[in-house]
Amino acid sequence: MSNPISSASHRAENTHALYRAVWRWHFYAGLFVLPFIVLLAITGGAYLFRDEIDNFVYSDLKQVTSPATPALPYSQQMAAARSMQDGTVVKLTTPVTPTSSTEITIADAAGARHAVYVNPYTGKALGEMADRGTIMWLIRRLHSLAEFGTFPNALIEIVGGWTILLVLTGIYLWWPKRVDGTSRLAIRGKPATRRWWRDSHAVIGLFAGFFIIFLATTGMPWSVFWGKYANQFANGTPTGYPSGVRVDVPLSTIPMIDAFGTTGWTTENAPLPFSVATGPQAIGIDAATQKLNNLGLTQGYAVSLPNGPRGVYSASIYPDDLSLQRVIHLDQYSGQALIDMSYADYGPLGRGLEWGINVHMGQEFGLANQIFMLMVCISLIFMAVSAGAMWWKRRPNGQMGVPPLPRDIRKIYGVMAILAIGGIIFPLVGLSMIVILLLDLVFVVRPRAQLRNA
Repeated sequence: MSNPISSASHRAENTHALYRAVWRWHFYAGLFVLPFIVLLAITGGAYLFRDEIDNFVYSDLKQVTSPATPALPYSQQMAAARSMQDGTVVKLTTPVTPTSSTEITIADAAGARHAVYVNPYTGKALGEMADRGTIMWLIRRLHSLAEFGTFPNALIEIVGGWTILLVLTGIYLWWPKRVDGTSRLAIRGKPATRRWWRDSHAVIGLFAGFFIIFLATTGMPWSVFWGKYANQFANGTPTGYPSGVRVDVPLSTIPMIDAFGTTGWTTENAPLPFSVATGPQAIGIDAATQKLNNLGLTQGYAVSLPNGPRGVYSASIYPDDLSLQRVIHLDQYSGQALIDMSYADYGPLGRGLEWGINVHMGQEFGLANQIFMLMVCISLIFMAVSAGAMWWKRRPNGQMGVPPLPRDIRKIYGVMAILAIGGIIFPLVGLSMIVILLLDLVFVVRPRAQLRNA
C-alpha cells in the first residue's frame, strides 16, 4: 500500500520541477523577445496615429483650403506635377477629403519614385518628396524590421511566436495560488522592491495577455516565411479571394503589390488582368476616374496607370471601414470593369485575416481602437521594463541569473515537446527553439552537470 504522504510529496516535487522548467523557458523567451517588443511597441503605438501625424507634419503638402470652385480634372493636376518633377506618372491617389491634396507618383528616368502633391482646385504643385518618404513610412519599416534588411525582417515571425510563448508561460507561472492567502491580483510592496515589480508584471500581463497574443498573431501575415505561405494557401483556395471572380479574364504575372506598392494582405499577390479591348489610345485618367466614381469607389483611392499596351487602370481603396475595401481593374481602352472585387468577395480566411489586420492597425473601431491598442503597446513596454527590473534585482552578481534547472531534467524536454507544436505551425520559431535548446545544453546544463560530478 502506498504512503499518502510520500505520494503527495512526489506530486509536489513534480509540480515544482515543471514550474522551474516553464520558468526557464519563460526567461529565455523574454531574453530573446523583450528588446524587440520595446521597438515594436513604440513604433506600433506611433503608427496607430499615422494619418494624424503625417497630416500634421506635412500639412503644407497634404492639406489645402477648399474653395467654392470644383476640382480640376486629374489630367491637369498630373501636368502640374510633371512641371515640378520630370518623369512618368505611375500612380495617382485621389483626395480623401475636400481639404486634402492630390498625391501623384512619378517615376524619373532612373526609376526612382517621387510623390508630388497638387492643390486639386488651383492646380498648383505644393511640393514633392521621395515616394514613401514620410516619417510614418519610416516608422512602418522600423516596425516590420524591414529597415534593417531581409534577415531582420524574418525575425518578425520568430518574435511573434516567442511572444505568444512568453504570455502562455507567464500565465502558467502566475496561476498557482499564493500560500499567504492574498489575492492573486494584489500588487504588494513598493517600487523599490522586486515583489512590487513581480506583482505588477504579473497583473498587467494577465489583463493584457490576450491582446498581446492577438497582436502577435495578427502580425504574422507580414512575416517572411509563414506570411508568404499562408497567403499562397489562402489565395490558392476559396478561403482567400475567390478565383471565380476573374475566371474569364486573362491575367498577367504582375502582382498588385508591384503596381501599388502597398495593398491589403489578401490581395497583394493577386495578379493584374490584361486589357482585352483594342483601340488607338487609352481612355485617359479623367474618363477612368469618372468611371471609378460612378462605380461607387470611396474617395482616397489610388489608381495605378496602365503599364504598357495591355496594362489596365488598377484602383484600390483600403479604408477604415472594411465593407468599403475594394479593388477595380479597368480595361484601358473600353473602360470596362474587368475585375470588381470587394471585402465581401473574400473567402472566410481572407475576411478573418483582413479584420484582424484592421484591428491590429487601429482602424476597425475608429479612435477607440487606436486608444485601446495604444494602451496595449504601453503595457508591452511596461512588461519589458518590469521584467528587466525583476531580473536585475534577483540575479547573482556577475551572473546571468538563468532560473535553476529542475532536478528532473526530463521536465525541460517535456515542456519543449509541448512547445514543438508551435514550432511546427511556425517553422522559424521552431528552428529558433532548437538553437536555444542546444545553447542551453552546451553552455548551461552540461557545465553545471560537470561541476556537480567533479
